[in-house]
Amino acid sequence: MKISRFFKLFTPDTRIYLIIISVFIVIVSFYNHIIGIIGVFLLAYLIYYNLKTTNIRREEWTRYIEGLSSDIDSATKQAILNLPIPLTIVEFDGTITWYNSKFVEIVGKKELLEKDIQDIIESFELKDVLQNKKENIKEIHINGRYFTVLYNIIKLSKQHASKYIIMLYWVEITDLLLLKRKYHNEKSVVALIQVDNFDEVMQSTEEAVRPLVIAEIDRRINLWANKLNGFIRKYYNDKFIVVFENQQLPKLEAKRFEILDEIREINIGNKLPITLSIGVGIGGETPKQVCDFANTAKDLALGRGGDQAAIKNNEKISFYGGKTKAVEKRTKVKARVIAHALKQLIEQADNIFVMGHKNADLDALGSAIGIYRAAMNLDKEAFIILNEGNPSIEVLLDRMMEKDYFRSSVISCEEAKGRIGENSLIVVVDTHRPSFTECPEILNLTQNIVVIDHHRRGTEFIENTVLSYHETFVSSTSEMVTEILFYMEDKVNIEQMEAEALLAGISVDTKNFTFKTGVRTFEAASLLRRAGADTTSVRQLFQDELSTIIAKVEVLRTARILKDKVAISTCSQVKNIQLVAAQSADELLNIRGVISSFVLGMKEDGRIFISGRSMGDVNVQVILEKLGGGGHLTVAGAQLEGYTLEEALEQLEEIILEYLEEGEEK
Repeated sequence: MKISRFFKLFTPDTRIYLIIISVFIVIVSFYNHIIGIIGVFLLAYLIYYNLKTTNIRREEWTRYIEGLSSDIDSATKQAILNLPIPLTIVEFDGTITWYNSKFVEIVGKKELLEKDIQDIIESFELKDVLQNKKENIKEIHINGRYFTVLYNIIKLSKQHASKYIIMLYWVEITDLLLLKRKYHNEKSVVALIQVDNFDEVMQSTEEAVRPLVIAEIDRRINLWANKLNGFIRKYYNDKFIVVFENQQLPKLEAKRFEILDEIREINIGNKLPITLSIGVGIGGETPKQVCDFANTAKDLALGRGGDQAAIKNNEKISFYGGKTKAVEKRTKVKARVIAHALKQLIEQADNIFVMGHKNADLDALGSAIGIYRAAMNLDKEAFIILNEGNPSIEVLLDRMMEKDYFRSSVISCEEAKGRIGENSLIVVVDTHRPSFTECPEILNLTQNIVVIDHHRRGTEFIENTVLSYHETFVSSTSEMVTEILFYMEDKVNIEQMEAEALLAGISVDTKNFTFKTGVRTFEAASLLRRAGADTTSVRQLFQDELSTIIAKVEVLRTARILKDKVAISTCSQVKNIQLVAAQSADELLNIRGVISSFVLGMKEDGRIFISGRSMGDVNVQVILEKLGGGGHLTVAGAQLEGYTLEEALEQLEEIILEYLEEGEEK
């Protein structure tokens, strides 16, 4: 800064010269008055000459600038008039005040002055410009062409007022948009298909007819793939891969994957219906990622009981089908393998932590007790994580607390976090959703996690497990744990109360052996009965208080029937509201003609519980999944927050009616 000022002293400046001359004239006048007077006249002339010269230069500069501005204005006008893209000038009310010839070409109309731009181009909304939320407006359709609109709002200042105009630049993107659509439509979609119950179907079919059944399955799947113009390969007896273009997918979704129904209709000697699980992967950045999506989707479809298609598009997952019950597998090979694997994991662990889902029921607690007993039989320290009880397990908890070893083994989530180590084993029972567990935080404290569950798989599940036993055809988790327990040792050491807890878990999920009850269910029950379980004592676990029974009667009294087949009701101001809702939903199925039921209840903290039940013709899991819930085809539930009971009821009714109109029931 100082250097700049120094050099400025050497810049020519007439004022400095005149000041110096003035100083010298004053000095000379002091010694010689005549010369001083002459100097004064000369100084006056110099000042006059300097002022005149300065004014002349200023006028020349002004004329130069004005001429340059005129040239720029002329160039600007010429640029606007000859702009190679369509241009329109409109006022704030949409009135067209000027346009160029290119704009006339794209709209195909003349004499557009004083007309509303929104009448000329119906897909254009002027409010999008006035709100000024985006830099441009995309995909405006004009006579079969597509444009993006760039705009500029200009203020014109006049003598007494200001006026605003809007300049609209129409940039054509037709080729780019068509290319994007072509790219999107021709992207590869991978579908992995698996026959759910291939082995069971073949075993139940006469040997002479088996080739015909296999051939018919292959024929129908190949015809379906050919309709999609897709590539198909069979890479195992019951597995296929189909690759087709993305533009075919909306057709499949519109027909709700009709191949599921076509395969189920095969009846040429097979005694069991044939069902498929289809996993579709789309939206991946690479072919490998698309295949990974398809594989994940197929696992989800299988985990939800099969007979359905799952579509995975990045994080979004959609389901179609799921109309039939999962077929029971008679073989117990998998249960035996799981039992031996779990035994090894328990033996290698320092201690065992068992937990079920929040608001535990008898199945969750009963299966937790079964795993606890397996760990105790192997001389391992074990704990059951239970934050709080509820009316449905109150009697069983009281019986547990009568045992000394249970008093110190039932711990809260906070206690579990203080005891768990890297070599601890966590066994999650009766749920596969991390957010539903009693203590989601501890799932991140060890890599040794085992999941045992029978619910249909949802989009959220515990990943990176060392062992996962997930069978949707099984009646209850207690049945699965019973088989595991009795396969671990030839002679099982189990207390009577523990056997009764497992039997109660089976009873509650099968509604006293009426729903989802297979041959293996009775075999598990007989093992527990042989181990000392008393059915009368088990029945006492289901006894209710008088207030609960009265509340259930009120729910039944106020029930309504939708479409002559679905019962729906509400309950409120009840102490055991979750238990009342679940039991009332079961009772509503006893009404003649009712094939499904839903009961809603609100707790004191504002949470709304929904219990859904079905005779098997309506998939209550699909319905309640839309409200963030889950479960089985015949038994499902959901929890809502931020709704009033009336709002939740209205939304549930809309979903039920939509489901029935789509014909999802069998």
